[in-house]
Amino acid sequence: MTRLGQVVRLWSPQSWSLVGNFMAEEISSHDFLSSEPLRRGLVYIFTGDGKGKTSAALGVVFRASGHGLRVYFAYFMKGGYPYGERNILSKLPNVNVASFGQREFIDPANIKPQEIEQARQALAASGEAMLSGNYDLVVLDEVNLAVAWKLVELDEVIKLITDKPKHVELILTGRQADTKLVQLADTVTEMLKIKHPHDKGVKARKGIDY
Repeated sequence: MTRLGQVVRLWSPQSWSLVGNFMAEEISSHDFLSSEPLRRGLVYIFTGDGKGKTSAALGVVFRASGHGLRVYFAYFMKGGYPYGERNILSKLPNVNVASFGQREFIDPANIKPQEIEQARQALAASGEAMLSGNYDLVVLDEVNLAVAWKLVELDEVIKLITDKPKHVELILTGRQADTKLVQLADTVTEMLKIKHPHDKGVKARKGIDY
């Protein structure tokens, strides 16, 4: 207890202030950081069989929102599923969320006409948002899988990317990203599954997995 108390006393408010000033100077000295509004938006892909693709996109969304950027987030496949992040996203004044698809998860061996229609509506709405001039960041959640399962055409997603206004940042998530989309993207991250609790029968947990 005495040693801990001594350590705590050593770090006075003045000490923390010095550390904060040092970190601020270090950050400001990095040439790769910019405080200017987006002038060149990039294309991101989060793919792979590992966990964290939508979570990665959400991290960018929250960061962008914190800097006042305008965000459009489209769920392609998750319909009315009660994902916890929607409760937060809906409260952010500069974030617009659109949900498409059925509540049930799609069976790729038995694609329903309404699932195709919902995915196509999601792609059309995303393209409209991207071209509207009203958004700085547009997220197409699970669009990669929608392409892989033929819910939407690959050429239509390619056209959306090539039509992207210069200042708009675009994020595509989902497993099985097509190689043509990977080639068009500026940043591609593949989530590699080493372990997954589902493999041991652990069900998705509220507040952690959804």
